[in-house]
Amino acid sequence: MSDASHRVVVVGGGFGGLFATRALRRAPVRVTLLDRVNHHLFQPLLYQVATGILSEGEIAPPLRSVLRRQRNVGVELAEVSGFDLDRRTVTAVRPDGGGFELPYDSLIVSAGAGQSYFGHDQFSRWAPGMKTINDALELRGRILGAFEIAELEQDPEKRRAWLTFAVVGGGPTGVEIAGQIAELSRRVLSDDFREIDPRNARVMLFDGGEEVLAEFGDKLSAKGKMGLERLGIEVHTSSTVVDIDGDGVVVESAGERRRIDAQTKIWAAGVQASPLARRLADASGAECDRAGRVSVLPDCSLPGHPEVFAIGDMMALDRLPGVAEVAMQQGIHAATTIKRRLRAEETKPFRYRDLGSMATISRFRAIVSFRGIRLSGFLGWLAWLFVHLAFLTGFKNRFSTVLHWAITFTGGGRPERTITMQQIIGRVAIGEAGGRPFLLSLADDEEHAGPTDTEPLG
Repeated sequence: MSDASHRVVVVGGGFGGLFATRALRRAPVRVTLLDRVNHHLFQPLLYQVATGILSEGEIAPPLRSVLRRQRNVGVELAEVSGFDLDRRTVTAVRPDGGGFELPYDSLIVSAGAGQSYFGHDQFSRWAPGMKTINDALELRGRILGAFEIAELEQDPEKRRAWLTFAVVGGGPTGVEIAGQIAELSRRVLSDDFREIDPRNARVMLFDGGEEVLAEFGDKLSAKGKMGLERLGIEVHTSSTVVDIDGDGVVVESAGERRRIDAQTKIWAAGVQASPLARRLADASGAECDRAGRVSVLPDCSLPGHPEVFAIGDMMALDRLPGVAEVAMQQGIHAATTIKRRLRAEETKPFRYRDLGSMATISRFRAIVSFRGIRLSGFLGWLAWLFVHLAFLTGFKNRFSTVLHWAITFTGGGRPERTITMQQIIGRVAIGEAGGRPFLLSLADDEEHAGPTDTEPLG
């Protein structure tokens, strides 16, 4: 660690926090990076972990490894619980439950956002989102496990429900996961089963808007929808999912409601800022919007506290989109502002450089929108490939990712198809087993767990 006197605390090791930390590499500061997990997550590729293309290690390198050569940085595994902006301290809790305070001279908070169920948090039990490694591994267990259960099911109606996948949300995340489930069933699993034909799997995509991928514009949106339908995906626009339970979803469209039996549900429809945004707002007197994002000044600092920066998905500024590029650029901006202040130089407001948007539809098909340039099909996919490789952290990650992509896209394999019972039961059983994983509770108890513990996939 550097012996510099200016202390910078960075909360969150995502895109914003990591890029801010790296940008302070040669600055005369001491940086402490706090995160409740030990890895940096390349969230745009979570859907590939969920569908067996990549392993979690390829998109989530350890923070200590990423920053091992940056001598002025210390990484601490802890969950931030509060801020005292007057005393300039951060309160955090270690994994063993011990609390501590960390003083700072400059503070950068990049705590990101979680899944929003628009006031229906009970849906999360049956329809996991895709924001963390745990989410992706649980979804892998549910998706691949659904085919396994369908193979064993004798009742045709129940088998049909196990082979029905409902994806809620027609943005890039929903489109990408739906496309990969369809490819998984049509290309990868087609010859693996004896009692079922995985190609008969029904993949349904629901969105409340008039079109999927609306942010790309009418032409690219239409091409994206066409690509999904070529895969056999049922695209339902102007359709709102109003209820979810273990056996299916209720969809409202044109004023009418209908129920669809689907054992596997995936939520990709909304985001909510980290609770730390509200705590920063309460501590500083700033406002929060409907998504829980704290309003910041043009330089990304909090009103009345120029030494505190809120960046990425948890801040609200000029209607900036909640994408990785915003967080990365704001992280660099916050670090640059700190360095300018230390040199007594004039600081500047944040200016976002739009790097465009992209989404994969299927193998060799993607759509890209970049500064008036519109690409689709194979050219769009090549652009998607280049950009994602460029931003993957670490040479080893890039090498192994390219290897797995080669296996997946040129052949018919999926290298990461292993699932465990712990993944499948996920959030449902751990809490209901008294906070212990289901398998451990079975080992400890002489009698079988209750009925709710034996519903692994619904």
